[in-house]
Amino acid sequence: MTDFTDLNALFINTSLQRKADESHTRLLLNASAEIMKKNGVAVEHVHLAAHDVPPGVYPDMTEHGWPVDEWAAIWEKVIAAEILIVGTPLWLGEESSICRILIERLYAMSGQLNDKGQSIYYGKVGGCVITGNEDGIKHTAMSIGFALSHLGYTTPPQADCGWIGEAGPGPSYGDEIEGGGRVGFDNDFTQRNATIMTWNCMHLARMLKEAGGIPNEGNDREAWKAGERFGFENSGGNVG
Repeated sequence: MTDFTDLNALFINTSLQRKADESHTRLLLNASAEIMKKNGVAVEHVHLAAHDVPPGVYPDMTEHGWPVDEWAAIWEKVIAAEILIVGTPLWLGEESSICRILIERLYAMSGQLNDKGQSIYYGKVGGCVITGNEDGIKHTAMSIGFALSHLGYTTPPQADCGWIGEAGPGPSYGDEIEGGGRVGFDNDFTQRNATIMTWNCMHLARMLKEAGGIPNEGNDREAWKAGERFGFENSGGNVG
């Protein structure tokens, strides 16, 4: 059995609900988190709507006109975690507005470098969990997955999972069913993808940690600033 006991995972819920216990997305995040806990991963949840985190692309938005910014405390959790799982509901087929704020604030920190001269997110793993009662799981997973990858996170195979009900108004994930049971809890597609996503995130985080992250040959920003071009200067600028 693989040992995951030295790994940390952070689950950030970007539900529009102010309280975590009112969020349907949290229920599916919990399913993934429980798998990690059972395998020794230290898990922490952040409900972003419960914090005053304004939009913007700077580390501290109080320096740019906002009266309060609680991002710094959340950032400490982000940087300490080898695994980041972003949860969002669907609205008009897209991620929530709070999810976009999270991505902006992650972007705000992407100028920080690790001790190899790489993005601070190199060596970390990202995935996403999506719920709703309208189409958009794969589209939203594409947006979040690209954002995390562009910032420096590594995404494993099948790094997303989700649940949607029938098109139009209807019950949300985890709503109680008359006669017992919860909506979506017995959905084989959702259960399978949530399980695979969770395990793949753990496996990739384990591999990256044992390897000491991603080698910095060719991606060292400090070396680039110092004049190294990793072969680009000999290509005539034509790298296509």
